Amino acid sequence: MASFWKRLRLTLEMIKFEHSVFALPFALTGALLAWRDAGFEVPNLLTRFGWIVLAMVSARSAAMAFNRILDADIDSRNGRTAMRHLPAGLLSEKFAWGFTIAASAVFVLAAAQLGPLCLLLSPAALAILFFYSFAKRFTMFSHLILGFCLGIAPAAAWIGMRGTLDARILWLTAAVMFWTAGFDVIYACQDYEFDSKEALFSIPKRVGIGRALLLARLLHLAMILCLGALVFAFHLGPLSWAGVAAVVILLVYEHGLVKPHDLSRVNAAFFTVNGYVSVLFFAFWAADILIHRKFI
Repeated sequence: MASFWKRLRLTLEMIKFEHSVFALPFALTGALLAWRDAGFEVPNLLTRFGWIVLAMVSARSAAMAFNRILDADIDSRNGRTAMRHLPAGLLSEKFAWGFTIAASAVFVLAAAQLGPLCLLLSPAALAILFFYSFAKRFTMFSHLILGFCLGIAPAAAWIGMRGTLDARILWLTAAVMFWTAGFDVIYACQDYEFDSKEALFSIPKRVGIGRALLLARLLHLAMILCLGALVFAFHLGPLSWAGVAAVVILLVYEHGLVKPHDLSRVNAAFFTVNGYVSVLFFAFWAADILIHRKFI
């Protein structure tokens, strides 16, 4: 048992379990918007929130473990990633596969608790998440595919709350997709030379680091426009606009950290700033929604 728990801990390290914070706040925002749209009358509210969190975290965990398995050989040849758990031999591929299957099963179980449509869509959701891991082998648009993987979380949370999909929530799906694609382009700049040598596909490899950083800015501008459309679609209040403003400030700071000839602060831009983006966004929007409930 001690060996099992050690391997489980290493697996959680491998998939960066703590980075669930990137997409989880957006998923919870989708759930809160669905609750608001239902007139704050959703049965078993806290239980539903719990299943949504479990579904989100387990799906991401399965996808990340699968990605690490598929990329182990590539990671072993990249100086930046050679010490990841699988190429470094800290974990066995067999255990990683077992974790992937177990996390996928937990996701399907959680989806089943959220209703028949969630259960019906759960295999498709896993297929989309796993498909991303192949994308950089054939398309430079892998960043947008990753963005879509995270972007479906708020739409899925809406379905989990209401049992159906409302097209308005797709503005949040698009916002998360553009946000994720933007910061993933920044992150991929680190592997410009490696991707070129290995014949892998990425936007930095295709257009160069300078133009890639410009495209990342445009993707983040698209995110802000989608958030604005979402505010109007749901007739939200001033705190939601404050949340959008906080996101703008953080993204401007993020892009200020990274220069075409200085990528030394990519990790700060990628991990720290984007964690604040998702958490602060959720805090402002949750406050807006809860205040609306108080005064109806």
